[in-house]
Amino acid sequence: MQRLKNQVAIITGGARGIGKATVEIFAGEGAKVIIWDVLDAGAETAKDLSARGFLVEFQKVDISELSAVEKAANMIVENYKKIDILINNAGVIRDSSILKMTSEQWQTVLNVNLTGVFNCVKTVAPHMIENKYGRIVNTSSISGLRGNFGQANYAATKAGIVGMTKTLAREFGKHGITANAVAPGFIATEMTDSIPTEIRKAAIEGIPVKRAGQPEDIAYAYLFLASAEASFINGHCLSVNGGVL
Repeated sequence: MQRLKNQVAIITGGARGIGKATVEIFAGEGAKVIIWDVLDAGAETAKDLSARGFLVEFQKVDISELSAVEKAANMIVENYKKIDILINNAGVIRDSSILKMTSEQWQTVLNVNLTGVFNCVKTVAPHMIENKYGRIVNTSSISGLRGNFGQANYAATKAGIVGMTKTLAREFGKHGITANAVAPGFIATEMTDSIPTEIRKAAIEGIPVKRAGQPEDIAYAYLFLASAEASFINGHCLSVNGGVL
C-alpha cells in the first residue's frame, strides 16, 4: 500500500542521514519528494532514486534565508499545484559548553534549527491552507526535552520546536492541517559518528533496547505522522529514543 500516493512532500536536510532515509521511504510510499538541502549530496540522492523510478527532485535551499525558501516553494507549487507534507528535518550542531560558546555558534544553530523551521512553515502553510490539507512534522530532540551538556544552543532550539509545534497545531487545525514533532534519541548518523568512541558507547549502553537508533527508525515515525492514519494526532511530540526516560 502506498500511503502517500500522489502527495507532494518537502523534506529539509534530505541529503544524508535521517533526511535521506526519509526521502527513500516517502518516495517508496508514492510521494513526489522534493529535497531541500545546502549539501550537493542531495542531488545524488535525487538522481539515484529517480533512476529507480521514484519521483524525487533536489533544490539547493538555505532554509535560514526566507527569500530562498519562498523561491523554492513557488517553483514546487508552479510544477505540482500543491504541497501536502512538510518535514522540517534539517538541523546543525555547534557544540560547546555555554561559557565557551561563541555568539556565532549560538546564532548559527538558531538560524537553521529554529528560524529555518519558521521560514519553511510561514512559506508552505498558506499553500496547505488553500488546499485545506497538510501535514507538518518538525524535528525536536531528546536534548530539547532533557537538556544536554555542551548543547545549550541546540537544546534551546529543539525545546523551542516543541512549543512552536503546539502553537501551529492550534493555529492550523481548523484548516485541515496537523502539526506534530518527533524527538529522536541517539541515532547512528554522520553527526553522531563524530562523537568520541567511549562517549558513544556509554550513550548506547544507557538506552534500554541496547542499540543506537537507525535513521529509518525516525523516518518511519515521520511517515506515520504524515499519513492519513494520524489525522487526529495534532500538537504532539513523539519521542523515538529506545526507551530513555
